Amino acid sequence: MTTTDATTATLDAAPATLPDAAHPGVPAASEAPAASRPTPQRHPATTVLTPLGLLTVLLGAALPMIDFFIVNVALPTIDHDLHAGPAMLEMVVAGYGVAYAMLLVLGGRLGDMIGRRRLFLWGLVAFGLTSLACGLAPDAGTLVAARVAQGAAAALLLPQVLATIQATTTGKRRAKAVSLYGGTAGVASAVGQVLGGLLVSVDLAGTGWRAVFLVNVPISAAAWLLAARTVPETRSPHPSRVDGPGTALLAATLITLLLPLTEGRAAGWPLWSWILLAVFPFAAAAFLLVERRAERAGRTPLVPPSLLRIPSVNSGLTMIIPFTLGFGGFMFVVAVALQNGLHYGPFAAGLSLAPLCVTFFFASLAGPRLVMRFGRRVVVAGSLIQGVGLIGLALTVYSGWPAISVAGLASSMAVLGLGQGMVLPVLMRIVLSELPVTQAGVGGGVMVTTQQSGLALGVATLGTLFLALIPSVGIRDAMLAALLTQLAVVAGTTALALRLPRTLR
Repeated sequence: MTTTDATTATLDAAPATLPDAAHPGVPAASEAPAASRPTPQRHPATTVLTPLGLLTVLLGAALPMIDFFIVNVALPTIDHDLHAGPAMLEMVVAGYGVAYAMLLVLGGRLGDMIGRRRLFLWGLVAFGLTSLACGLAPDAGTLVAARVAQGAAAALLLPQVLATIQATTTGKRRAKAVSLYGGTAGVASAVGQVLGGLLVSVDLAGTGWRAVFLVNVPISAAAWLLAARTVPETRSPHPSRVDGPGTALLAATLITLLLPLTEGRAAGWPLWSWILLAVFPFAAAAFLLVERRAERAGRTPLVPPSLLRIPSVNSGLTMIIPFTLGFGGFMFVVAVALQNGLHYGPFAAGLSLAPLCVTFFFASLAGPRLVMRFGRRVVVAGSLIQGVGLIGLALTVYSGWPAISVAGLASSMAVLGLGQGMVLPVLMRIVLSELPVTQAGVGGGVMVTTQQSGLALGVATLGTLFLALIPSVGIRDAMLAALLTQLAVVAGTTALALRLPRTLR
């Protein structure tokens, strides 16, 4: 980075800087009197995210994303060792996802208030400790409780990544960083199942499924050491108090929707699941009403309605929901179908997603150049390519079952990854493109909450459809039904792509 570049980035990010940590009595540069204000060149490292700092926050972002999916291929082994049963197994996945989605916006707000680097470091410690608790869990109930705590730790950690990128990068650097974040989000999801399959198969020191959690401990420690040295501290220049009523109502909204959808089928759709679903629309309406009133009264709500009126935020989030719903459901269905239907081992089931990982990553790297030249047409093209990949996979399953090899799945998986990699990173960049730096934390939290809720809804809807059909039609036809349902969702996202801004600012 040249001196001119560093100076420009420092000036652009100045509103987000904190007082000098070494001299707490000294005001931040943006607050100092003009006559005594230091020149930007004196402390460029406090406001510019270095390449190593970017790599560090992306590593921190990958951990919670990987852990949403890493257990998919380990579920049969967990069931065997802990005698968990279907309901507890779904809670191992759902408990993490619900806690994660429920607290993400709050995590973003806390980062705005007390410092994003500080929350990032706390989040890494909490994630490492809760991962250790998961790995040492003696029974299914303890594992579920530890997974809920792990999801809460992830909610502290993840929102700080996008907020730090927004506050410490500008121009082309920001576009590249956001694209790398989007690529990390997609690749980490698939890598989670590949890594999970590898760790379960290798059975390190007899740990079996426990290794999929214990591996997070040294990684979290390494990320903490790197972050302490390379990640600059930032926060909102005008931090506001936590919105207690909004936080409680958002939690109620997500719980009343996600919990019955993920647990209802396994528990036989008991009365409580229907009661929660009936409460959901009222909780959602109350949340919107309280947030609107808070903003009108001059307070800062958890999710400012004005944020959702920004065209890029509104159109981008509207498309992220169905995209992640299809993606989350697909990853769950594939993990179960390949192991229980084609009798793949955990490693082979994970390895089948490797072509998707590779093409997703390279497509995400090409995203910044493509979107600057073609605008929203990149997302439209990516959706269409994803549809082609789903059709190819459905044809492979229909004609080749039950003698499909990992190599036989490679071409359709590669096409799928290419299309998905052209969609998700670009959508994330669109959502953030018009977001004020002062709302970086809450904006990133809202976006990731939307993404996480979509993933959980995908497991609950497509996953439930798949599992419910198996007894009557078999695994092959149940998988085909899930793939064709996802194809319909992709058609809907393609139409929604036409609402996106034609070009990016």
